[in-house]
Amino acid sequence: MGRLTTHVLDTAAGRPAAGLAIALDRLEAGGPVRLAETVTNGDGRCDAPLLEGDAFAAGRYELTFAAGAYFRARGADLPDPPFLDDVTIRFGIAAPDEHYHVPLLISPYGYSTYRGS
Repeated sequence: MGRLTTHVLDTAAGRPAAGLAIALDRLEAGGPVRLAETVTNGDGRCDAPLLEGDAFAAGRYELTFAAGAYFRARGADLPDPPFLDDVTIRFGIAAPDEHYHVPLLISPYGYSTYRGS
């Protein structure tokens, strides 16, 4: 059975992004539907998959990472407004029997993502 996971690394500090809030929405015709909200653990991961089982279905999704709040909480010297505040990644799940891993490498001024394993 498939599942959705993520892992967030703070590339500015060279460590996992612990304590970063994440929201997951499914993009429906009537608008986004919130499926999950969580906070990363000490390893920059979620304690459980963001989506799995019967809820893990083909479709369009959106992960929103509260990067600005994360960096402010760590005392980063950010402009007002910050260059990156909420980082949103829209992606599709085409094969719900597979593992979809969406990692995020983040700093106050840039980010990168990819489909991981």
